[in-house]
Amino acid sequence: MNQPQSASLDKKTSAILSYAMGWLTGIIFLFVGKNDPDVKFHAAQSIVFFGAVSVVNIVLSIVGSLLGVLGLIFSLAGLAVAILAIVVWIMAMVQANNTGGVRAELPLVGKFTARYADQLASAIK
Repeated sequence: MNQPQSASLDKKTSAILSYAMGWLTGIIFLFVGKNDPDVKFHAAQSIVFFGAVSVVNIVLSIVGSLLGVLGLIFSLAGLAVAILAIVVWIMAMVQANNTGGVRAELPLVGKFTARYADQLASAIK
């Protein structure tokens, strides 16, 4: 007889997907994976990091647009932030894959984001 298969994703897949579309999938997996503390941490970390990147880029864009020629400096800063975000994004998904989805801080920026990710993850019951 065929056993019904579970529709839930495994820890590794959930951890990788919590980074897939930045803070958007972070929000989704914060609730989908709320019974797994490791998945919840990855999701919260995704929200904290990519949410901060989004806010920084919006601020840089607004300030840069108000400064005319000097705005070029803010545009370059925004480009640097975007490149950092892409590097961290790729490294985070590779790390989540390599660790099997076990809790791990983000590469490069984990010491800044982990505390806030812990607070967010523990707020979701």
